[in-house]
Amino acid sequence: MINWIPLNSLDQLQEILGSEQVTAIFKHSTTCGISGMAKKNFERFANLTDKSYDVYYLDLLAFREISNQIASIWHIEHQSPQLLIIKGKACLFNASHGDIDFDDLVTYIK
Repeated sequence: MINWIPLNSLDQLQEILGSEQVTAIFKHSTTCGISGMAKKNFERFANLTDKSYDVYYLDLLAFREISNQIASIWHIEHQSPQLLIIKGKACLFNASHGDIDFDDLVTYIK
């Protein structure tokens, strides 16, 4: 199961940047059908595991400034939907659209 943590402040982004823990961010456009499908598929596969995962959820329409900062800090081209696996100043993994797979989250977050 996924514990979606709303990412809605630049302060949270700074905490992620300063952390040595591996962190996942899911960037989602609430008006995009492809983004909605990727989110549902991600959640569906999460329900097949007995583990629970924390994932920051970024609503791109409400918090575009945070998405812009993510692109700037981790040198990642903005995509929607997009899954980023972050550890401090390093982006360990990123995928967008149909390449988003729950198994990638499991690989990095243990």
